[in-house]
Amino acid sequence: MYTIILLLGKIAERGNQGGLFDFNATLPLMALQFLGLTLLLNLLYYRPIINILDDREEYIRNSLTSASASLLKADELTKTYELELAESRKSAQKIIKNAQEEAQLIVSDKIKEAQKNAEKLLIDAYDQLSEQKQQALKSLEVQVDILSDRIQNKLLNNY
Repeated sequence: MYTIILLLGKIAERGNQGGLFDFNATLPLMALQFLGLTLLLNLLYYRPIINILDDREEYIRNSLTSASASLLKADELTKTYELELAESRKSAQKIIKNAQEEAQLIVSDKIKEAQKNAEKLLIDAYDQLSEQKQQALKSLEVQVDILSDRIQNKLLNNY
């Protein structure tokens, strides 16, 4: 039993020499230092960083909101421009169709006019040819009459 008391005494002596945790006045002082350092870091370091992060988050949120609004506006403008473009295409097609129809009418009128002119030229040429034919026949009749008179005179004079 004496040995147990000696062992307990030696263990008690070692405990007073400074173990891993000493429960004396330094422990509360260390806790106060830790809390003070935490408060100091919170005031000097973490709050400005949190403010910067909050400002950045607010800026990102505002940027996303404005980007969404701009995207919606761009979509509306795109739809409006597409509708206007479709209407412009339709009106352009109508204009082209009308121009083609007018061109066809003009071409057909010109063709009819050219045909009339050609017919007129043919009639004029036919009339001129008929007139020339009549003149040729008259001149031939005159020449035939003259020749027949000569032949008759020669025949009568020779006999």
